[in-house]
Amino acid sequence: MFKDKIVIVTGGANGIGRCITEEFRKQGATVYVIDKQHGEHFVGDISRKEVLEDFASNVLSKHVKVDVIVNNALPLMKGIDECSYGEFQYALSVGVTAPFYLVKLFMPHLSEGASIINISSSRDRMSQPQTESYTAAKGGIAALTHALAVSLSGRARVNSISPGWIDTAYNVYEGPDATQQPVGRVGNPMDIAHMVLFLCSDKAGFITGENICIDGGMTKQMIYHGDHGWKLENV
Repeated sequence: MFKDKIVIVTGGANGIGRCITEEFRKQGATVYVIDKQHGEHFVGDISRKEVLEDFASNVLSKHVKVDVIVNNALPLMKGIDECSYGEFQYALSVGVTAPFYLVKLFMPHLSEGASIINISSSRDRMSQPQTESYTAAKGGIAALTHALAVSLSGRARVNSISPGWIDTAYNVYEGPDATQQPVGRVGNPMDIAHMVLFLCSDKAGFITGENICIDGGMTKQMIYHGDHGWKLENV
């Protein structure tokens, strides 16, 4: 389905990003990965403007067009008690600024029918304590998605995916960890990769500016202490 397509994946060395990369390659795509981890890909910190420019130049020295951009790189997660000004700025640079700038760099070279996928998180709508830097970055990229979708109207479709609990080691959970989610299990990277490939395909040609939450229904389940067996332990 993606034979001869040129695909960009940030944070593609591990976890969800690696799974997305592998699935595109299985479908015949040429995938370029940028990641901080050393390996057989472009190595660099996407919080740095010059790194993004070097990466884009490297890709465009080999190709005249880009078909898919997947902004997947993981921001820093620290809370208000410990997160410094610099660390918060770094999280936003990785999670919001880099996706924006990477799209800007590749924009003149987007192919007809190009697709951009931003990986947000179910934390863009719900939180645990001490997660401000990550949550702000994920909320930012979710909002960036619909802004880009409008600005790039007629040039590219732009959508975001908000994963819930995704176990990148493919562990199988039982008991409360599984049953607290309406589908009865914890997610894995393939749950996200399948949606990425669908949204980038012609089958999703009428979908843009959308955020799709893939969390097993967890954010849809209302929870009250003492209701349907739920109990807050520290009450």
